[in-house]
Amino acid sequence: MVDQTELNRLFWHSRRGMLELDVLLVPFVREVYADLDADDQARYRKLLACEDQDMFGWFMERDEPEDEDLKRMVRMILDRVQPK
Repeated sequence: MVDQTELNRLFWHSRRGMLELDVLLVPFVREVYADLDADDQARYRKLLACEDQDMFGWFMERDEPEDEDLKRMVRMILDRVQPK
């Protein structure tokens, strides 16, 4: 279980100041993060350590991360918002 302090910290780290990232990351941490398994939570925290410009390219699908953990997390976030 994720405690509220950690969720608050992640919420603020998910606010990047770039609208395109904020609209993906903030709802994800609010609505999904607590239900992820420990490995995926670690992957999300790893994603937050990345540069905004890198994340922007990944989420706009102009590029993809080389790291498999980051690739999994980017795909998970995109699958949540893209219609199938």
